[in-house]
Amino acid sequence: MEQELHRLKQEAEEALRQVGDAAQLEAFRVKYLGRKGGLLSGLMRQLGTVAPQDRPRLGQLANDAKQAVEDLFEEKKMLLTASIVGSATGAIDYSLPGRYLPYGKLHPVTQVMEEICSIFEGLGFAVAEGPDVETDYYNFEALNIPKHHPARDMHDTFYVTESILLRTHTSPMQARIMEKQEPPLRYIAPGKVYRCDSDITHTPMFHQVEGFLVDKEVSFADLKGVLTSFTHKMFERELALRFRPSFFPFTEPSAEVDIACVICGGKGCRVCKRTGWLEILGSGLIDPEVLKMVGYNPDIYSGFAFGLGVERIAMLKYGIDDIRLYYENDLRFLSQF
Repeated sequence: MEQELHRLKQEAEEALRQVGDAAQLEAFRVKYLGRKGGLLSGLMRQLGTVAPQDRPRLGQLANDAKQAVEDLFEEKKMLLTASIVGSATGAIDYSLPGRYLPYGKLHPVTQVMEEICSIFEGLGFAVAEGPDVETDYYNFEALNIPKHHPARDMHDTFYVTESILLRTHTSPMQARIMEKQEPPLRYIAPGKVYRCDSDITHTPMFHQVEGFLVDKEVSFADLKGVLTSFTHKMFERELALRFRPSFFPFTEPSAEVDIACVICGGKGCRVCKRTGWLEILGSGLIDPEVLKMVGYNPDIYSGFAFGLGVERIAMLKYGIDDIRLYYENDLRFLSQF
């Protein structure tokens, strides 16, 4: 895979040198940098198939290669823009004052989603995407939430039919992947989820990233190590973490994860309600019943899982106090990011 990364990077650099106009540049972007069909993105998704001990190193190499190609793409874009301006006017008068050219930016939720995925890819996790319209079996039963289980009341589900629904979390990908692959597994599943809820901290549609790891002799210490590393990278500082006992049907033991308040540094303020702590995600060791449902022997394999809300992470990272601001399309708000 390392050789393929080097080859693809060199191929992209050579292809970029041959680009002569905006149409060719856009075709290059789609072919090499497109999020779904791009060659570099596709290669990064194959990280889940390499040996676990090689994933962190190859994940970093993949990120470096993609960043290098993106930098060259931006340089080429600037050169083509200057060329177009020069050909239209006959010459460029560098003494004239610059003109502000408004341009679009990625939505803050998209920016944070991509940053989260990048961090976990650097830790050796592969990325998997699944359907927004899910079956009751994968959304609930395969995750140890049978019919009439009280935990279903936590989800406020949008049902299409009795057995078809809009997924309430991205955790169904956990069961879908484990059904088709043997351990060791290390995946994250980002995407949209839906619940009947709407106020200053909830919206009917929001974004989640589910993550899980399955292997032999996986412990809670492994989970704490991964989440600690992620948190430090996400908030760009070493924040204290606290694991509080909690309940989730598909993990046992389960824990809510708090971080020292990013506003007051743990001293206590209005944002953290004077506690010094902010909740960021739920986690735990995968329940043996979930492993049995996909045909794994829980006496041999164990694992951990976690789920985080992207909007929640973005609110803490940028100091946003109303989740509805993300979806009101106020350019004064969005242009800050």
